[in-house]
Amino acid sequence: MPPPPIQLLPLATFTPDLYTRAWQSTPHPSLPLLATTHDKTVTVFSLATFSKHSSLTGGHSRSIRSCAWQPSSSSQNLRLVTGSFDSTAGIWTYNPAATLEKPIGQGEEEEEEEEEWEFTLVLEGHENEVKSLSFSPSGQYLATCSRDKSIWIWEHLSGGEDGEEDEDWETVAVLSEHDGDVKTVAFAPGFKQGKRHDGRRYGSDCLASGSYDDTVRVWREDQDGEWGCVSVLEGGVGTVWGVEWEKRERENGRYQRLMTAGAEGGVKVWELKEEEGEEEEGDSRWGGVPNRMRQSLREEWEVKGVLPRVHTREIYSVGWSGESGLVATTGGDGLLVVYEEDEETNEWKVRAKVEGAHGPYEVNHVTWCRRFDKGAEGRQEEMLVTTGDDGVVRAWEVRIGEVIDAKFVPAFQSGTPEEGWYGTVV
Repeated sequence: MPPPPIQLLPLATFTPDLYTRAWQSTPHPSLPLLATTHDKTVTVFSLATFSKHSSLTGGHSRSIRSCAWQPSSSSQNLRLVTGSFDSTAGIWTYNPAATLEKPIGQGEEEEEEEEEWEFTLVLEGHENEVKSLSFSPSGQYLATCSRDKSIWIWEHLSGGEDGEEDEDWETVAVLSEHDGDVKTVAFAPGFKQGKRHDGRRYGSDCLASGSYDDTVRVWREDQDGEWGCVSVLEGGVGTVWGVEWEKRERENGRYQRLMTAGAEGGVKVWELKEEEGEEEEGDSRWGGVPNRMRQSLREEWEVKGVLPRVHTREIYSVGWSGESGLVATTGGDGLLVVYEEDEETNEWKVRAKVEGAHGPYEVNHVTWCRRFDKGAEGRQEEMLVTTGDDGVVRAWEVRIGEVIDAKFVPAFQSGTPEEGWYGTVV
């Protein structure tokens, strides 16, 4: 029996338009908030109303390229980190008093009596613009990467007097093995892994980085707290613009797969090659090994899949759903494409695509996020959010099973629908 059809339908345009190139939109892990970077500002939108909730301004001297929510932050202690072209990363915290005045998820009031976001700390060290940010699953570590070819790993030393959170951050590693700009970094999700990765050989955190040098590197922390590169992935996709970890726990404790997307319009799926023999309890691969010898201790990752080539230009962003397992890509050609893996053959197929998702503009970012709006039918229903050079942030319904005639679907509130905006069913 063929799989049910998938259709991408316009759901909403977040308001207001930003009127300048927007780089990235990042949903909060649990709250109905979406942070979008543009110019020297981050606009936080409500996922319940598709309208502006608040904004972060005045912290950076140049455009903000990326942002990341600290996973451990709650509605009473929100923390957002921004990466800027001014070569710094900024730590922002949400004012608890303002939170009480305006519940999380509601739109912006006409008059704001006090500043809601406080720019509390600047992380300095990079020599050029900060391209990407990523938190470890626990929120303890933050990775930043830059055009200066380096990756910095920072540790949040939390816990002050009377249980209050302190903005105390410490540099724990500077990784400089890439030969070109480091475009992107991403920590693997925090799942319980098999014997090989249960913390005896390495720490629980794993980081992937993609670079202008056409490679992806995988990094781990050893038992002595030293970070090192354990694998170099070379896949012929050109400059690596995006890396994305699988977000669903795998069977038999297998490690999460990794997707890499590049300038040549291709996406590859990598899987860790497990060793057949398992060491005895308490054995450690790096424990007791001098630092100078650790470079020879490597993991082997192999290509286990290739997504159908649809894009004609660079793929800037990949989103891998933790609910459905669907994958979405966007890039310089303006396409929004959704893929699905055949569980029997493990082959990937194109299931839906939208041409000109942002009209003639490039689409810089795509992400899956939970729906909080009134039209959501279930707690786990997902949507796609795209962010483009036109300064517009768009939400897309991912309809599975029932195909709707395009003429009965309302268009986005801004702009004129073009052919393909309602999603081609493949």
